[in-house]
Amino acid sequence: MTKPTTGDFTKTPGWLDWYTGPSKPRFKLPAGAVDAHCHVFGPGALFPYAPERKYTPCDASKEQLFALRDHLGFDKNVIVQATCHGADNRALVDALIAAKGKARGVATVKRGVTDAEIQAMHDAGVRGVRFNFVKRLVDFTPKDELMEIASRIAKWGWHVVIYFEAVDLPELWDFFTALPTTIVVDHMGRPDVSLPVSGPQFALFQKFMREHHNVWSKVSCPERLSVTGPKALNGEQNAYADVIPFAKAIVEEFPNRVLWGTDWPHPNLKDHMPDDGLLVDFIPHIASTPELQYQLLVDNPNRLYWNS
Repeated sequence: MTKPTTGDFTKTPGWLDWYTGPSKPRFKLPAGAVDAHCHVFGPGALFPYAPERKYTPCDASKEQLFALRDHLGFDKNVIVQATCHGADNRALVDALIAAKGKARGVATVKRGVTDAEIQAMHDAGVRGVRFNFVKRLVDFTPKDELMEIASRIAKWGWHVVIYFEAVDLPELWDFFTALPTTIVVDHMGRPDVSLPVSGPQFALFQKFMREHHNVWSKVSCPERLSVTGPKALNGEQNAYADVIPFAKAIVEEFPNRVLWGTDWPHPNLKDHMPDDGLLVDFIPHIASTPELQYQLLVDNPNRLYWNS
């Protein structure tokens, strides 16, 4: 992949724009539900994308995110810093301030961040930092730097969000288990859903959560994980049926350590762009009772992000 030119904010060719006409979900979200994984991108003219970025997304503003929140029936958002903005968290902080308490954030920081900068982000609503280990999206950051950052943010009660792919978990295991904070895994560690849910790859991730009670998981992004795609299942248009057994297993075994989010505006997708309303209709397939749905969407995210 060719890196974009620093001042060129033209979207990377071949990647889709987010879906502008999401349907109204048939599944009614419980009161207080949180979309616990979403992003804002730019707008590039106001919040330029990072020179070191590996892709340029379409703009996706805070106003558009908040309109989607209201349309889908969520009460709050957790906005995660996008790799295209690097460690420049201005767009994230701007969105958090504009949300007036209805959003929390996960930032990206470098070793040189000051305590004053961390405190300012905390005051705006940041409650975590993200470490990205997906090699096609970011350049490698030395683990000693990441461990130093994790140790520093722990005194604010922040957690670490980790993004990796399942095949890399064995080599990252020792580093992850040494982190001194709560850990939140993006998208179940991106399992290969063409493999059996009972197979060794997913069993290792379940062991990771089972043995380390500080590990949480987002059971989000079926559109990224699915091989079959949004094919019909029992009359449901948005099935992503091959992802259901994986997410359902995590929700049912670890009901108090799971989160769900739309991943709007779905960066880097080439095959299809999901309808966010239909993504919401995926939730009752993986959290099959009102009690599980409440934990997933209300209790867990509010406990993690709004208790401090």
